[in-house]
Amino acid sequence: MIGMSGGVDSSVAAALLIEQGYEVVGATFRLWKPEDDLFDSEATCCSLDDINDAREVCHQLGIPHYVLNLKREFKEAVVQNFVEEYQAGRTPNPCIVCNQKIKFDYFYQKAAALGFDYVATGHYARIEQNEQGEFQLKTAAYAQKDQSYFLYGIPYPNLGHILFPLGGYTKPQVRELAEKYGFSVSHKRDSQEICFVDRNGYGTFLERFTGTIPPKGNFIDSQGTVLGEHKGIWHYTVGQRKGLGMAFGKPMYVSEINPADNTVRLVDDEENYSSRLTAERMNYLIPHPPSKPVRVQVKIRNRAEFAPALLTPLSEAKIELAFDQPQRAITKGQSAVLYDGEVCLGGGIITA
Repeated sequence: MIGMSGGVDSSVAAALLIEQGYEVVGATFRLWKPEDDLFDSEATCCSLDDINDAREVCHQLGIPHYVLNLKREFKEAVVQNFVEEYQAGRTPNPCIVCNQKIKFDYFYQKAAALGFDYVATGHYARIEQNEQGEFQLKTAAYAQKDQSYFLYGIPYPNLGHILFPLGGYTKPQVRELAEKYGFSVSHKRDSQEICFVDRNGYGTFLERFTGTIPPKGNFIDSQGTVLGEHKGIWHYTVGQRKGLGMAFGKPMYVSEINPADNTVRLVDDEENYSSRLTAERMNYLIPHPPSKPVRVQVKIRNRAEFAPALLTPLSEAKIELAFDQPQRAITKGQSAVLYDGEVCLGGGIITA
């Protein structure tokens, strides 16, 4: 069973699986439907147009198409987590949570219960077996579209039952294939940003979803000196420079958000680097998680470069990373994802 969003990637992935001899069924998720007029539903995911696009592609391919209602699970696991993290002064990555909890847990379980051997998606990543027969998550052959960072939360036992048909393709090749197959979605734009947040932005989404407006507070520097007034902690994220609403005479960056005293700390670029972080809620994609210090490569955000570091396990689910070179804007709530070359070893949530 393949998850089909109505976009070009999942459509081509379905076609490739059919060509490889799999018996394929398409499934589109209903994840988010605003219940009132507070949200611009046309700017979010799971629109009727997306469902119809997926259904049309399945019709062209001659395969069944189903719509799975996962709205309750999505709201509880992804949206509520998103809101709670921002309220706590952290910056979550809902795509990672969605992959972990929805696509490769709830969807995986539904497919297994229906008797399917595999689930598939249009992600750009690879799952391959090593010489010992162990399944590994690897980076995509097309580095510009690699999505392994967002997939580290897949439950390790599920790896052997997941297919990523696009792992060896470039995006231009995928669009060419979509044209060859005659898909109407061949030139459809890729989805951007957070799928359930409309064009008004995440700050407005949080206000509308919770029915509250965060109180204004103070910008402070690293010595605690008040620099000015902020418009509410929900509107800021660590590393942010633009949109602060004030001029400081030099570039200033958000370095810490403290809901306890409702302050947002700003620093200059030199102070915006750190050599260490702590990550918790670790999910490993290897049979034996490290029990002693080990060298790894790390990404602290999707578009970051791989950074060499020493990993020290603090417990089964908690690690410390000491980087060879200081890293810019390490952000609580984001993920530190571990690699050994092209193999994704797992990752966790940055907490300090």
